[in-house]
Amino acid sequence: MKVAIIHYWLHSMRGGERVVEALCELFPEADIYTHIVDRSKLSESINRHKINTTFISKLPFARSQYQKYLPFMPRALEELDLTQYDLVISSESGPAKGVITRPDSLHVCYCHSPMRYIWDLYPHYLGSAGFLARQAFPGIAHRLRTWDVTSAARVDQFIANSNFVKQRINKFYRRDSAVIHPPVSVSSFAEARTAGAGEYYLAAGELVGYKRFDLVVDAFSKLGLPLKIIGDGEQSNALRKRAGETIEFLGRVDFAELKRRFGECKALIFPGEEDFGIVPVEVMATGRPVVAFGRGGALDTIIDGETGILFQEQSVDALIAAIQRFEASSFDPDHIQRHAQHFSKEIFKQRFLDLLGEQGFSPEIY
Repeated sequence: MKVAIIHYWLHSMRGGERVVEALCELFPEADIYTHIVDRSKLSESINRHKINTTFISKLPFARSQYQKYLPFMPRALEELDLTQYDLVISSESGPAKGVITRPDSLHVCYCHSPMRYIWDLYPHYLGSAGFLARQAFPGIAHRLRTWDVTSAARVDQFIANSNFVKQRINKFYRRDSAVIHPPVSVSSFAEARTAGAGEYYLAAGELVGYKRFDLVVDAFSKLGLPLKIIGDGEQSNALRKRAGETIEFLGRVDFAELKRRFGECKALIFPGEEDFGIVPVEVMATGRPVVAFGRGGALDTIIDGETGILFQEQSVDALIAAIQRFEASSFDPDHIQRHAQHFSKEIFKQRFLDLLGEQGFSPEIY
């Protein structure tokens, strides 16, 4: 049996690429197809595989400017010849699922998210785009939405990475999906657990508008509590200017320091609405709790009052109330760490194989 894995682009090792990595471990003989690839940024597990690229990779400056070629990606996918493959697994967040497969093959789409820049986050992306992009993108997005819904009919089985994404798949594609949470390296972060909590809170991620770090900065400036922020992005300078004296910006840090900060912080503050949200699980793997906005993937990963605190409104007052509730509560690091184990790579791989078994594909045939 021949297996193909389709991923939108391979130029880093983030959440989507960790899913591809786990799939490569499940199917060591699988071929990979993607629009562009930078092998220097990929793990050994992925690099061992044959990686094929679409014609997008041959366009000028494609490796650094690939997003500008978004209008051409549907055609690039449809030109791929996948007739030799019995099982096709598309990893979807950018265009990936629109491939054309054999009538008797099985096409499983692991959906990290329907393309947010043409669906629910379209106003945000359009508002933050430059002048020329604002003129061109509405027409491009309109055509992409039509293609995106049409290509959803080519998928035999959708898998959502959270119940939030399951709802969005149903909303935009009118398709049902199974939920299999993405793999998290919980064992690696468990090593960073410390004997007790530190004195500071932590926030981590890309400093962009929809992640709502502005709420964190304003809340901790009012409270006067110590906060450290890991990450960089377009809002970095603006956030630094409005931050109080108890807030420290660490910028980008290496993996060793990231794990150390996760393990010694008092709690992670997670104010955004994410499709899944890997960072809260990584922090919980160290035994530390999370204070998070109670929507999106956080509802799948955080148990209110047991592994963290959920607040129901993206406002400074709601976050302050959640922090005050956290200060008055106690949490069991052992319980938090055990909970994080539910999101391990091993569980991801077993659930994926179980789903294939339900579709009549036995793991023994690989």
